[in-house]
Amino acid sequence: MLKQLYIRNFTLIDELNIQFNSGFSVITGETGAGKSIILGAIGLLLGNRADSKSIKQGRDKCIIEAHFDLSRYNMESFFTNHEIEMDMEDTIIRRELTISGKSRAFINDTPVQLTLMRELGETLVDIHSQHQNLLLQKEDFQLNVIDIIGMTEQELNEYKKEFNKYHELVKETEDTRAQIEENKRNEDFLRFQLKEISDVKMQSGDQEKLEKESEQLAHAEDIKSALYTSDQLLMGDEGGIIENLKLAAQHLHNIENVYEEGIELVQRLDSSYIELKDIAQEISSKMDNFEFDPQHQVEINTKLDSIYTLQQKFHVNSIDELLEIQERLKEQIENIDNSDDVLKELEEKTYKQEQICRNKAAVLTKKRLIAAKKVEQEMSNRLIPLGIPNVRFQVEILKKDLSIDGVDKINFLFSANKSTPMQPVTQVASGGEIARVMLSLKAMISGTVKLPTIIFDEIDTGVSGKIAEKMAVIMQEMGNNNRQVISITHLPQIAAMGSTHYKVSKEETPEGTVSHMQLLNNDERVREIAQMLSGSDISQAAINNAQELLRPVLNKK
Repeated sequence: MLKQLYIRNFTLIDELNIQFNSGFSVITGETGAGKSIILGAIGLLLGNRADSKSIKQGRDKCIIEAHFDLSRYNMESFFTNHEIEMDMEDTIIRRELTISGKSRAFINDTPVQLTLMRELGETLVDIHSQHQNLLLQKEDFQLNVIDIIGMTEQELNEYKKEFNKYHELVKETEDTRAQIEENKRNEDFLRFQLKEISDVKMQSGDQEKLEKESEQLAHAEDIKSALYTSDQLLMGDEGGIIENLKLAAQHLHNIENVYEEGIELVQRLDSSYIELKDIAQEISSKMDNFEFDPQHQVEINTKLDSIYTLQQKFHVNSIDELLEIQERLKEQIENIDNSDDVLKELEEKTYKQEQICRNKAAVLTKKRLIAAKKVEQEMSNRLIPLGIPNVRFQVEILKKDLSIDGVDKINFLFSANKSTPMQPVTQVASGGEIARVMLSLKAMISGTVKLPTIIFDEIDTGVSGKIAEKMAVIMQEMGNNNRQVISITHLPQIAAMGSTHYKVSKEETPEGTVSHMQLLNNDERVREIAQMLSGSDISQAAINNAQELLRPVLNKK
């Protein structure tokens, strides 16, 4: 529950530090006194959008901080999962806003993203303002009510898991069908491209080999001449290096018996002779085998030109990349050839997953039908004492296509009179009736959803007298059920039912208008309620009436 609220430099508030109690509390004050400002401040703690214009004029920063006691609500996992320091008896949420427009959020002094603050805020406080009555027009709100009462969370999560698989399969099937149709439209072009690449008959590494061979053929005469000249220098009949080397070795062999120093030299000459003779033979062989074929050169250059043309056309730089494109084209054409089978298989998988979803949805529908009957009965039981004796309330469940929340479309139908046919509640209910419907729904679902704090902002619009008192009883009962309920009200009947009473007022100062909020004692409560009953001129009769209204609450203290 909300234990303490601290506000500084927010719109008309200089500084406010107020304690809150458990149970049912009320906030009163004249129109424009600043009740909406306090709600706005709490809204910022729940992750609402901030505006630097909210900072009090002349200040450069505003701070809003709230302390919560969460010891009864089993929320430890949130702090553990997000690695935030945990103090369940004093959880602190703070929002800071600077004049430059920068906003910072903290949970237990840990800086957090606003989305995380919003996630926590949604589990801490539910603010019901008049505009929330418009939620009745929204199908997802009505469905959410049924799911809360029906406790369908497990079944809904299981359904959503299967629906997401189904949704992915539907998308995959649609994408595949579109791709197949596009491929079929481009089939001739794809086959032309594949033939264009395949006809060149390339293999990895061909380009380097062909470029090397083309380079050699371009210098064929130089190569031939160099080989011939080298052969003549080594093996020529007149003055060839090898013949002279052989003669030199023979001369040294002739003296090796008498000149030992020549033995090593002749051995070296013999080795050189053998090596050079081998080189000479290899040069001679290459010279004999080297042929210049102009036709072969044309063929090589033609193939290289084809490779270069394909690389330029497909914006690649290597044969390997062209081969990858070739494989991709083969795969696309193969997919076209096998497309009917591929699509049929996907459609079968999608159909099977759809049936799984429909079975899961049927389980959901069954629980929702049971919950709908419960809602119908309980809403009638709640609305009759609230001054609608002939109320008829029906939960209409219609069918729709598979969606993320199932196949059920929910409509709340309402009639306040026996003779009036039931229609969607927002189309036929008056403002006061809608307020009572929303209060009844909130009271009903609050027993299932363990929200620590519920704030009603003038939910009593359009009602008065005994009906207001009965609405107050409902809020009082909600507050007694391990829950904190705060009602901002203009009605004395509701204000008198609160176990705690706060008053918001404004004051004109030299610096401008300033809003205040204070906890009222018993005497102050009597005067406040008397003023609500009679206006600014408080009569003794109004005081007596206020005391009478407050007696049940004050006697409990």
